[in-house]
Amino acid sequence: MQIYEELQARGLIAQVTDEPQIRELVNNGKAKFYIGFDCTADSLTAGHFMALTLMKRLQMAGNKPIALIGGGTTMIGDPSGRTDMRKMLTKEDIDHNADCFRKQMEKFIEFGEDKAMMINNADWLLNLNYIDMLRDVGACFSVNNMLRAECYKQRMEKGLSFLEFNYMIMQSYDFYYLYKNYDCNLQFGGDDQWSNMLGGTELIRRKLGKDANAMTITLLTDSQGKKMGKTAGNAVWLDPNKTSPFEFYQYWRNVDDADVMKCIRMLTFIPIEEIEEMENWDGSRINEKKAILAFHLTELVHGTEEAKKAEETSKALFSGMGDDTNMPSTTVDASLIVDGKISLIDLLVLGELAKSKGEARRLIEQGGISVDGEKVSDFGFAVSADALQNGVKVKKGKKIFHKFSV
Repeated sequence: MQIYEELQARGLIAQVTDEPQIRELVNNGKAKFYIGFDCTADSLTAGHFMALTLMKRLQMAGNKPIALIGGGTTMIGDPSGRTDMRKMLTKEDIDHNADCFRKQMEKFIEFGEDKAMMINNADWLLNLNYIDMLRDVGACFSVNNMLRAECYKQRMEKGLSFLEFNYMIMQSYDFYYLYKNYDCNLQFGGDDQWSNMLGGTELIRRKLGKDANAMTITLLTDSQGKKMGKTAGNAVWLDPNKTSPFEFYQYWRNVDDADVMKCIRMLTFIPIEEIEEMENWDGSRINEKKAILAFHLTELVHGTEEAKKAEETSKALFSGMGDDTNMPSTTVDASLIVDGKISLIDLLVLGELAKSKGEARRLIEQGGISVDGEKVSDFGFAVSADALQNGVKVKKGKKIFHKFSV
């Protein structure tokens, strides 16, 4: 099975501009493709996972990736998939985030001479002259067509800023620039990027009289159609300091039964033949599938050793077996202990199990918190300093664990 057929078998391909041509390029290692990453945070998330694994798959098949860091486009903000305007970041923030992205990408993609490239679109976008840009590129875009794009339509009711309206032109210019200067012949992106990507192929056709191609990959959504990669309203980060390897493991270990095989197909490097065998497993083996998914993805992001630690910790918590020393934990500063104790509400906020004291109180009153295996319903409950000496395990809901100690 060649790489294009494998992408199809894994359910990754959503839309393509010219399937025969794209198939020929990627199957013969002739694609020099790019995927863009805007630097909106100091870490990539599980939402970027599919793009990273796609780049890895295509590079393994002999194609050359370009990881395009959006140092310029992040100054604008992509309205795709948004109901509100993105937070404006400073250039210093964007540069810092770009450095963090590179370190994480190097775990997936091999950079170097005649291998993958990392390029920052700030190198050309920030130096553009506005009038020259309007004359050179603006004339190639129809406002009527732009307003019909899904990424703009969904924002029209709440308001679309002129700043964001320019994003499609910026992304299109990226493809044009990379095609002209780096022989980049293919762009990949999430399915919500289709309109922006078509803008790039059209700009190349109008300016250079050449044909370039684009392909979108299926967005990773759960059985309810919601984007995956968030837990309790927060992103699942690839940075271990923002989402620990154990928490990362637990996220995938706890996906809904209906989503397990889809995630295994789309995200892991388990051979298709083995996946097809797994699909015929008895329903009683669903937890085995989840454990396989969680281990493979944690190993990809954090390495084999951290994946094994996360697996052991998970066994310790849910079956009473294994080592729980790698559970997410917080050290309580002595200054927070008053009269030999600290309130459970304060612990929940300190360990980021609740965003505020009010939320912590509601969690306790609703029976969502256990301390060392005992459910607590009294919001006035406090933990003693003596108990913290040995470590106190707090459980939120059914799946979130945290250890507190001094």
